[in-house]
Amino acid sequence: MEVKVDHDRKLVEFWLTKADQEDASLGEYLRQQFRVCKEKNYMVAQFRSGTEDLYGLTRELLLYNRRRAAQVEVQKEKTGKNPNLSTSYCPGISVQ
Repeated sequence: MEVKVDHDRKLVEFWLTKADQEDASLGEYLRQQFRVCKEKNYMVAQFRSGTEDLYGLTRELLLYNRRRAAQVEVQKEKTGKNPNLSTSYCPGISVQ
């Protein structure tokens, strides 16, 4: 387990390995630490190691984002408008 504390942002991060996640005594220790952090108005973030293929899933996400950005750009060129902006918040105002 790795713990990172950022006093300026009042943030505590707990990074757990797979073995840490299976340790019942560590779970009780973490619950106590979470209570202490809450009492001191610190935000707690808990990160757990996963079981999925990090490389493959990251690759898929990056490819999807690249394709989506290209689609948005093509749509923007076709319409002359930015498809990510909506005019529904300000009726009568056209966003280009």
